[in-house]
Amino acid sequence: MNSQSVKESSIFKLAWPIFVQMILSMCLGYVDTIMMSRCSETAVGAIGNASQILGFLNLAFSIVSSATGVVVAQYLGARQTDKMNRIYTVAVLFNLVLSIAVCLFVTTFSRPLLNAVHIPPVMLSDADSYMKIVGCFLFTDAIVMVFSQILNCHGKTAVGMFLFFGMNILNIIGNYIFLFGPLAYLNLGVRGVAVSTSISSVVSMIVSFIVFKKIVKGNISFRLLRPFPIDILSKLIKLGIPTAGENISYNIAQIIITAFVNTMGPEATTAKIYCNTLTLFSIVYSNAMAGATSIVVGHSVGDDDYDFAYRRVLKSLSSAMVVSIAIAVANYLLSPWTLRFFSENEQIVAIGREVLFVAIFLELGRCVNLVVIRSMRAAGDVVFPTVLGIVSMWGISVVGAYVFGIAMKRGLCGIWIGMAADEIFRAVVVLVRWKIGTWRGKSVVKKSAA
Repeated sequence: MNSQSVKESSIFKLAWPIFVQMILSMCLGYVDTIMMSRCSETAVGAIGNASQILGFLNLAFSIVSSATGVVVAQYLGARQTDKMNRIYTVAVLFNLVLSIAVCLFVTTFSRPLLNAVHIPPVMLSDADSYMKIVGCFLFTDAIVMVFSQILNCHGKTAVGMFLFFGMNILNIIGNYIFLFGPLAYLNLGVRGVAVSTSISSVVSMIVSFIVFKKIVKGNISFRLLRPFPIDILSKLIKLGIPTAGENISYNIAQIIITAFVNTMGPEATTAKIYCNTLTLFSIVYSNAMAGATSIVVGHSVGDDDYDFAYRRVLKSLSSAMVVSIAIAVANYLLSPWTLRFFSENEQIVAIGREVLFVAIFLELGRCVNLVVIRSMRAAGDVVFPTVLGIVSMWGISVVGAYVFGIAMKRGLCGIWIGMAADEIFRAVVVLVRWKIGTWRGKSVVKKSAA
């Protein structure tokens, strides 16, 4: 698929495989938890705690992988294909070096990291084993993330979907073999699940490399690093660090908010989990639409067609908002039944219903932020949305959650009001910025240079 074809592709055609891929990616963790729960509840807790730490460390890999998507899409749009192999090489090798450092850090300091999150002693041994084994192969995730971005920028979003489908199948088979099948007699438990997860990740990395060679016709070679392309690396870091910084800030802010919720009692904590589960599809759909739109924007900006990018973003935003709000409204209207599917506790149901009503407004803001901010970054405008995000999430979301949820004693509903205020404020600001056009002219590649 050439750049013009990607630029004019249907957003939905690009988005639906990304949507499925995101669901399948989340299923990897759920599969380990569900299958392990048949053997040991403490082991489930061990995997959950270890996965939370590993997931946080994985954010480091998004520094280059997210920037790779921006740079590749813009260079393809500008038709400067002569530089593509150097971009691929720098992106893959940088993430490989970074991920190896993270692997060494995880395997060396797994126990101190687990102790830092106050994991119960009964879970410590299993969690440590899981972190050490899976941590040794974190580099595979880093490489797959880069290849996935490259394939998406070429319009091959369905490849990632099939790749994660295969990972899930392989992981399920591996878990079965170690837990219930021919190798169950080894009694490996959590270690068997970790080995299965690692094997599926290694296979995924190998397959993604083969697909990269066959479909993209790309090449990765040390020879392409002579002379070292410092300009490419600086572009990747300049684009990637703000995005990764915002993601890290968001995760820390969510940990603080979760701590607020935990002070409200078990009903509030449980209701939060159920509400997050019910709003998952709305979030994933908005994310998929944002990812697909950013691909088109990157190609358009690389082609110096800013007006086309402007119109496509507003069109994508309209359709994404309709679906996201429809899901949020349906969640609220169906909540008397859906929440009772999880729990018969009427207090939890009552708390959940209040939260899901506020979630309608939260999803309205979040949808705008996901689509527009991802598009701004695809255009090269990365600093403003990052600064806005960090200031707003701490100044409005965290502070608002405390004020409404704890100080004003509105409970979990108050927490959601604070988060909704943050999302809506940012949505208004970025939408105004998009309409004004301040994001124009920030491309990392100039068409005239082709």
